[in-house]
Amino acid sequence: MSRAPGPRHPAPGADPAGELRLASLAVNTPGVLHAEIDGHPATVDQLLLPATVNYGHVTTMQVRNRRVRGLAAHLDRLDAANRELFGTGLDGDLVRRRVRHALAARHDATVRVSAFQPEDAPTSSLLVTVRPPADPPSAPRRLRSVRYQRPLPHLKHVGTFAQLHHGRQARQDGFDDALLVGQDDLVTEGTVSNIGFLAGTEVRWPEAPALAGVTEGLLVAGLTARGVPQHRRPVRLADLPGLSAAFVTNSRGVSPVSQIDDHHFPVDPDLMRTLHHTYASVPWDRL
Repeated sequence: MSRAPGPRHPAPGADPAGELRLASLAVNTPGVLHAEIDGHPATVDQLLLPATVNYGHVTTMQVRNRRVRGLAAHLDRLDAANRELFGTGLDGDLVRRRVRHALAARHDATVRVSAFQPEDAPTSSLLVTVRPPADPPSAPRRLRSVRYQRPLPHLKHVGTFAQLHHGRQARQDGFDDALLVGQDDLVTEGTVSNIGFLAGTEVRWPEAPALAGVTEGLLVAGLTARGVPQHRRPVRLADLPGLSAAFVTNSRGVSPVSQIDDHHFPVDPDLMRTLHHTYASVPWDRL
């Protein structure tokens, strides 16, 4: 990233402290190796809109050897969300070019692609951030339920204040993350993950308003190919004692869940082995 040059003395009405905070956010965000907007190093001025206007959509992918699992699903997600929010599609080849350019010589990374659009612009802009690669946590996850429904839950949008807040509160209380449930205790999703369960010999996915995760979709297809029985049915907190295991999925992969509120789940080694083998068998698509 490059910083836009600024005046030596503040202009009348300027907020030097605010500009300094924004510059620090843009250039020194922990873990960010590089950021580009529309194929060029992001400047502070360019970051003003996505930093202050909370309207846009995003997808996050793990890149290994410049390849991505489920690349088509990521591109379809961006295109569909862009049509819904901004009225125009998002060309998949353009997204791939932007990601390749931001990666530069890097082969492994966590890449986040965000789309936003100034009111007077005819097309969307793409903010691509590159961070170090990330793997799923090795320890089983402990979740605390919280009653919250994401607005427009089918979209992976940038409005994440409540998710971050509930996740932070859960960690302060000794959990690893929050589990979002509806007012009727209907389990929906994690703050940045999908959740699944083992019910007898079948994998059960919650039927509820939630984001259709890329990793979840890859697992559903892979488990179907392996002949593993699956169903999508409503799951409520009261149903947890009747379920034998739980797990979460996101762009990092799959992790077991050992606790939701006061209910403890044993980690099922056969289930986790099947899930890990299924996910590992998904081919990597070249960017």
